[in-house]
Formats: sequence, C-alpha cells, structure tokens
Amino acid sequence: MRRKSVAVLDIRSSEITAVVGERGVNNTFIIKSKYSCAYDGYAEGELLDKDNFLSAVHDVVKSTVSAFGGVRSFFVGVPGEFIKLVNTDKVISFQSAKRIAKSDCEYLAGMSAPSDTDEYQTIRHSCLYFVLSDKRKIIDPVGAVSDSLQGKFCFYQCKNTFIDALMEAFKKFEGIAEINLIPTVHAEAIYLIDPEKRDEYAVLFDLGYISSSYSVVCGNGLAYSESFSVGIGHIAAYLMSELDLPFDVAYDFLGKVNLNAKEKLNSFEESVFEGRTYSFPTVTLRDKIREGLDCICETLEVCRQSFTGKNLEYKPVFITGGCVKTIRGTAEHISNRLVKNVEVIAPAVPYYDKPQFSSLLSLLDTALKDSKLA
Repeated sequence: MRRKSVAVLDIRSSEITAVVGERGVNNTFIIKSKYSCAYDGYAEGELLDKDNFLSAVHDVVKSTVSAFGGVRSFFVGVPGEFIKLVNTDKVISFQSAKRIAKSDCEYLAGMSAPSDTDEYQTIRHSCLYFVLSDKRKIIDPVGAVSDSLQGKFCFYQCKNTFIDALMEAFKKFEGIAEINLIPTVHAEAIYLIDPEKRDEYAVLFDLGYISSSYSVVCGNGLAYSESFSVGIGHIAAYLMSELDLPFDVAYDFLGKVNLNAKEKLNSFEESVFEGRTYSFPTVTLRDKIREGLDCICETLEVCRQSFTGKNLEYKPVFITGGCVKTIRGTAEHISNRLVKNVEVIAPAVPYYDKPQFSSLLSLLDTALKDSKLA
C-alpha cells in the first residue's frame, strides 16, 4: 500500500465499512477502495452477536487486504457505546514565568491521565483548552509566557471486551501488525465542526440505526458525551408493533413519509413484501413515526439537562449520522420538539457531502493526521 494511504474501519450499529484513502487537494480525499458489510450491531455497550461481528470485520478487511498488498496497519473507529469519557482539570506551577514548551503540555497530560481498569483502557486523549496564569484560555499554549499552566483534558477509555473482540477479528491477518483505535465521537467532533464554533462549545448529535451519540464539543475535545441504544431502527420496530407489520415493511414505510408534507387526508402509502401489498393512510404512518421520533427527543433532552458545565440554551444542535435522511423531515421535527435550532451537518467533500459519510470521513481525516505525525 502506498505510504500516503491509510486503511480505516468504520463500525456503525448496522454496518461495518473499510476504506483505503489518502489526502486529495483542498482537504478532500481520494478513496482507493471501499467495502461494506451489514451485521447485527451493538446495544447497551455490548455486541449483539460476537461471531457475526467477527465475520463482518473479517470480510471487509479481507477484501481490503486482497485489493491492496502491503496493508500493515488499520485505524479503527470505536463507537461511542464502547467509550467512557473521563474529564480532568489539572494545574502545574513554575518557579517563575517561563515560555511554555510542548514538554510542559505533555507532562500536564501525563499527570492528568486516569488509571486503566479491568474494564476500560485509555486509547486517546485531547485537551479542551489550557488556561494561563493571567486567566487567558488558549488552545495551543506553546510559546506563551506564564508561571502556571492549567489543562482541561478529556480521556477516551475503551471497553476491554470490545478491544478483545476486535483483536480476535484481526488475528487471522498476520500481515497487519498495528491496530490504532480512534474514538468515533472525537473524530466527528473535530472534523465536522469548525474550530471557532468548538471554542465556544457546540452540540453534536449522531443519529444511528440502533445506537446514537450526543456530545458537547469544546476546543479540541469533548466536555460531555453520551451514547444510547436508540435509533431509526427502533422507530421501525415501533411501527411494526403498532401496525402489526413485518419489520422490512415498517422500515420501508419510513422512507415513504415526509413529515413536512401536507398530504390529503385520503392519501395512502404502499409497500410490497413477499408478494403481499401493505397499505396505510399517510397520516397514520406520519403520526406513528413522529411518536417514535419523540422518544429520541426525550433522550436528547435528558442528555442536555445532564450536562451542567455550560449554558447551551441558545446553542444549535448539529445533527449528522447515517440515518438523518432516512425519514424526510427528521431534523425539522426534532427542532420543533426541542424548540431549538437543529442544523444538519456533513463532510464538505464532493460526492461524500452527506451525513451518512460523516463518521467514515471523520475517521479518515483523523487517521491521515495521525499517520503524518508518526
């Protein structure tokens, strides 16, 4: 594989995708290969079917290795379901005012690090911001003069059971000697949201199929992050239960209804499955789908109230993820329900400027930056 390229594995709650890519012009990407495989996913911090997960990882990695000889390392995105965020606030003092060096920042991060446990181990850390002795907040203090340095850090700890499963999936590939773990919630926050917006706190919501994540972004890290096992798949399950439908039919109906449209009262939607036609009034489907989305909105409100570090009342919610566009009018409904400005956010990259590619390109961006530093 070319030295400029990296191999990335994006693990979503319904699909696993492996890509080999490199940096293009103007911060775009050149995707050399892309392989995806559906699988059973995860919920409540556990893989729903470990063997199914191992098989899906094996399939996409094998396809990647077959297409590109010399794949020696993989960058793997760790879903928020398997991440525990630990925030710390530490200060070091100097004998007199001095010019801050990179080693001072590294020392402060080291003394701030939480201990690994039998359940979790730290896979990455970043700093929300630093504070100098004159109370100035700064993202990069190197070169600044101060007699103290305070750091607001976030440490991402990954569940060991997930790491063990991942290592088991990769052990069949003897040529792959290095696995680099990246918290997907961190990668999305840094890639999708402009630094200026991050500096003043920002809210990012990734809407998935089985699992979704709510994060409060600040500086170069996360001040809060919560993943919960609710997604668009649960709305289809709710529709299935309420209207006594096969799941595939219920999910198909999600894509047929526009929550913003004003259909006539006598309009119907149809779906054909295994030779049988299912037909329901559009207004009935719309009402049930809204009820399902309301459950997600209630969870978002709980997350909002759980974070007390900053008043986010007037902050917009940036929404992304593979299921944002499944139901037309999702962002508008959430906005009306929460009485907040909700903005759909996606990569600013031609052909990939859709929310469904947010996690994949965010991980690719982070991997390319990491490989450049190595």
